[in-house]
Amino acid sequence: MSREFLNEPWRKVASRRRLFLLALVLVPSIAAASVMGTLLPHKGATWLEVAIVFTFCVLFVWISLGFWTALAGFWTLLKKDDRFAVSRVQTEEDAPIRPHVKTAILFPVCNEDPERIMAGIYAVWRSLQRLGTEDSFDIHILSDSNDPDRWVQEEAAWNRLCTDLGVHGHIFYRRRRINLKRKSGNVADFCRRYGAHYTYMIVFDADSVMTGEILVRMVHIMERRRNVGILQTAPACTGRETLIARAQQFANRAYGPMYAAGLHHWFLGDAQFWGHNAIIRVQPFIRHCALGRLPGRPPLGGDILSHDFVESALMRRAGYSVWLAYDLEGSYEEVPPNLLNELKRDRRWCQGNLQHLRLVFTRGIFPGHRALFLNGVMSYGSALLWFLFLALSTTEAILEALVRPDYFMQSKTLFPVWPVWDPTPGITLLASTALVLFLPKLCAFFLILLKGRRRLFGGFFGLTGSIISEVALSTLLAPVRMLFHSKYVFLTLLGMGIGWGTQQRDDEGTSFWDAFRFHGGGTLLAFVWGSALFLINRVFFWWSSPLIFSLLLSIPISMLTSRAEVGRFFRALRIFITPEETKKPGEYQDIEAYLEEKDRQGLPLGMRAEDGFARAAADPGVNALHRTLLRGPRSLDPKIRQRREKLLEKALKTGPEGLSKKEKKELLYDAECMARLHEQIWELPGNTLLERWKVRSG
Repeated sequence: MSREFLNEPWRKVASRRRLFLLALVLVPSIAAASVMGTLLPHKGATWLEVAIVFTFCVLFVWISLGFWTALAGFWTLLKKDDRFAVSRVQTEEDAPIRPHVKTAILFPVCNEDPERIMAGIYAVWRSLQRLGTEDSFDIHILSDSNDPDRWVQEEAAWNRLCTDLGVHGHIFYRRRRINLKRKSGNVADFCRRYGAHYTYMIVFDADSVMTGEILVRMVHIMERRRNVGILQTAPACTGRETLIARAQQFANRAYGPMYAAGLHHWFLGDAQFWGHNAIIRVQPFIRHCALGRLPGRPPLGGDILSHDFVESALMRRAGYSVWLAYDLEGSYEEVPPNLLNELKRDRRWCQGNLQHLRLVFTRGIFPGHRALFLNGVMSYGSALLWFLFLALSTTEAILEALVRPDYFMQSKTLFPVWPVWDPTPGITLLASTALVLFLPKLCAFFLILLKGRRRLFGGFFGLTGSIISEVALSTLLAPVRMLFHSKYVFLTLLGMGIGWGTQQRDDEGTSFWDAFRFHGGGTLLAFVWGSALFLINRVFFWWSSPLIFSLLLSIPISMLTSRAEVGRFFRALRIFITPEETKKPGEYQDIEAYLEEKDRQGLPLGMRAEDGFARAAADPGVNALHRTLLRGPRSLDPKIRQRREKLLEKALKTGPEGLSKKEKKELLYDAECMARLHEQIWELPGNTLLERWKVRSG
């Protein structure tokens, strides 16, 4: 570690700030827990009440962290002069990037919609072209797709994009045959093969979009700040129409900048990498951020799933800083379109974050990143604690209702000793908790007004209605999320692993049966829980009713919030309007134009884009492209060759519908088989060609 790094002024400031944050969080939490103890029937004197007070204290610590992060962000954005902002470096806006500085833009994909991916790449490249900086960048599509139709569709869409833009030397496509270590392995494979050619790499998600201005700005910052290893942007969420997605987009744009600024305030150069929409210094990443396997079996062992947090910690350990550029605009991503898709994603993230428990005490990790590991664990672990708190409180309420009160002292007395209850501590605790939960949203409201941005959020009344609606919807969904996250944490700790599926990125609504399958158990639990409380302790039932009714209504809520038409209805009311809707970025206009043009053009031979294998077999251009992209011919075992001959005969006899995905992939890996299949398909009669391969030869 260099002396220059050790003497950086921000390090001491960050340490002092985090110690101050610790005091701000712990002191009120301990005080709140003490008040909670006095409100319980036995004043915290039983083991059950000790457990209730303890879980309440931990939960209050958790929500207090968010509260003080929001207030720190509010102050940072309000004062307009952040001396530690990484974007403060002086750069020439129109200065060209030095000729030898080359940046790779990476799109790791896995069974995503190829046309949407290419539309996003088209928009990014056109944005760079408008600035005249495209020669400083290359784009690499890194495919881990294991669906044979998607594989061919990606190749064809990539070739079509390169032809349209005339940039075959700048936009590259590579597909891995073995999906080792998922996304982190995909990026690591790129670094091994091509990393030596690039100074920086900017990692995208499949749905990420970034403007040319922010891409160039990030490169300039990295050039001026040579000790920065990773520069993370704060992506704005946009592009979805369903009600739940629109609510999350609004929350991201209204509250997100404040929380991002708050994270920057507390962590400065000890920030986190979120896995995408960030620029990375390639050589330090290759040398210091290689990920091994955790000892033991999954889910807590094996491959590291939430690799981004770990990579930023390793980059810091190597002596490079990691910054959150909270004030850079022009970075975008999309959110899950429905609750079920969000919860599926959360299960993956939950398992990955819980793995970080095993890394907290890794040698050389900085204290700030140890804290961030624990923060990631608590982002899901807090749900299980909340569930435990509710279970303990319910148990206490039922026990107290079943025990007959005795108001006479053990010594003989003529008069009972009536209990005296002072409502002040309870009201104070309730008000304090509400303040911690809702004051940040009020701060965001005033910040938007003070910055003169209310028109971007639908005007004063639209903004006000949006915040009220978002609070109501998030309150309604919180118990549902809590129940699922609790289950995820519990199952992961029990050693039950998960799948790693493809994320849904369209606005298709949730069906009743899908909602019933996912939420039926929670509905039944709420019915039993609510019925027991209603019969035994009706007062506590009414206190718990918001949670109970949220779970009882989870099936219709999940269906309703997944509907794009409901989201558009709210948009017509000026609710959940975001700046990107008020003034659509040029890049998203390019995406829409690209997709509309592709729909209008259609495909040769009247074939469908999603029939990738059929296109590779029948379409001369796609067949030639696919065979060109395969590795050179290799000698095959006679048994393998014989098996593929039989597959070739089967394909000709039944068409693609008669082949499994595994069989399609085996043929696609063989250039000779694909060439022969193509020739023999075109020898079929016209009606057979249309019936089996969906080709209109005329």
